[in-house]
Amino acid sequence: MIQVKNLTKYYNSFCAVDGINLEIRKGEILGLLGPNGAGKTTTLRMLTGFFKPTAGDIMVKDISILENSLGVKEMMGYLPESAPLYHNMLVYDYLYYVANIRGIKKDSIPSRLKELSELCGLSDIMHQSVSQLSKGLKQRVGLAHAMMNDPEILILDEPTSGLDPNQIAEIREIIKRIGKEKTIIFSTHILSEAEATCDRIVIINKGKIVADDSTQTLKSRAASGSTIHLSLYDSDYYADNADNKNSDEVVKLLKSITPDIEIIKKDPVEKGVISFEIYSSQNQKYSDSSKDLRKDIYLKIKETNWIIAQLSRESQTLESIFHELTK
Repeated sequence: MIQVKNLTKYYNSFCAVDGINLEIRKGEILGLLGPNGAGKTTTLRMLTGFFKPTAGDIMVKDISILENSLGVKEMMGYLPESAPLYHNMLVYDYLYYVANIRGIKKDSIPSRLKELSELCGLSDIMHQSVSQLSKGLKQRVGLAHAMMNDPEILILDEPTSGLDPNQIAEIREIIKRIGKEKTIIFSTHILSEAEATCDRIVIINKGKIVADDSTQTLKSRAASGSTIHLSLYDSDYYADNADNKNSDEVVKLLKSITPDIEIIKKDPVEKGVISFEIYSSQNQKYSDSSKDLRKDIYLKIKETNWIIAQLSRESQTLESIFHELTK
C-alpha cells in the first residue's frame, strides 16, 4: 500500500533520515521504533507530506507524494506527539469544527461525532472544555480528529508519550480496534508498547533502518539468542597480573570449541578474576542459534588449572536486541 524509496532528509548538513526503503502493507499495524533523535518523527512527517524529502519518494497506492501531495493527504489521518487542540473550545464544538473543515456533510456530522465518541471513549466528556481534560483524554480527542474523515491510513507520532499506565493501556486498545480496518503506523521508543500492539516492528537508528521484521519473528529470535557470562581465576589468583596474563590464553581456548563465537573481555570485578561475555558470531544483532555452549566450556576449562568463578547463560530479550541495534 505504501512504498518508501530511498527516503532522505537533511537539515542543512545534518542527515536525519538516510536513504531508507520500506514497504507497508494494507491492514498492517507497524511500529516505528528508535531512540530519541533516531529520525522517527522526521520520517512520519515526510510520510504525511508535512516535510518534503531531500531525496527519494513515497508512493501511496501508486500515487507519488511529490507529484500529488494533496491526494495522498486525503487518504491519511495524522496525530502528532502533542495533539493540536483549541483549548478554549468544548470537545463537541472542536470536533464539529474539524468535521466542517474536513468537508463532512452537515447532516452527517452528528452521527460521525457519535461514532467517534464511542470509538475513542469520549462520550462522557463531549461537553467539557478541552482545557479541563487530562493529557490522556486530549490524546483521545486528537485521535478522533485524525480519524474524522475515516482515512485508510492512520499515522501516530508517539501517541502514548507522557501518559500514565492506565491511559497507555486504553490508547493501545483503541489502536488495536482501529487496526482491524485501517493501516496504522505509529512511532515509539517504548519496546513493550510496540510488542503489545504491532504486527511488525521497524527499528531505526541514526536515520537508517537496522531491523525490520514481524513482532513474532523478532520475539522468536530474541528467545533463541543468548549470552554466556564466564569468570575465571587460576593458581595465580593473587598475582597482580593474572587477568592480563591469561586473557589471550582463555580466548584461544574458547575459540578451539568453535570459531563461530564472539568473545568480549569485561572489566574485572575483583582482583585476579578475568570475565568474558560469549556470543554466537551473529548475536551482536540477533541470533537464531539456540545451542547452549556451557557444557563444552566447562569441559574445556576443566582441562586447565583455571577455576570457574561464574558460568551462566542469559537469554536475549527484545529489549537487549533494541539496545544492541541502537547503542
